[in-house]
Amino acid sequence: MQFMKKLALTVLIIAGVFAFGHAQTIDTTKQKKDTVAVKSKLADGSSFDRAIVIAETSERTGNPAEYLWIKNNYPNSRVKGQTLSYRNKKPYDILHIINAEGVALDIYFDISNFFGKF
Repeated sequence: MQFMKKLALTVLIIAGVFAFGHAQTIDTTKQKKDTVAVKSKLADGSSFDRAIVIAETSERTGNPAEYLWIKNNYPNSRVKGQTLSYRNKKPYDILHIINAEGVALDIYFDISNFFGKF
């Protein structure tokens, strides 16, 4: 039963990502860089322990904020996929990107502020 709930949530998030990616353009001129993520010198997205904490409080704005962070911090990169994961009962998104130099990276986001909140 728990597996089915996780699977259903994963499918929902993936569908949302595709919907946002195809139906919505993020206007970065209206959204300040500082409001997307909680500032921290240690949060570079390279691991669970250094995950970027998304400050948004709803799925509607939280998911696009992840992509905006990628756009601002890894210009000209491509998102190849996304994985929902849990650590210590906390939800994380891991975005799999190819940066401008062609290097594959995994960027970790703490999505606990908005996950499951519509």
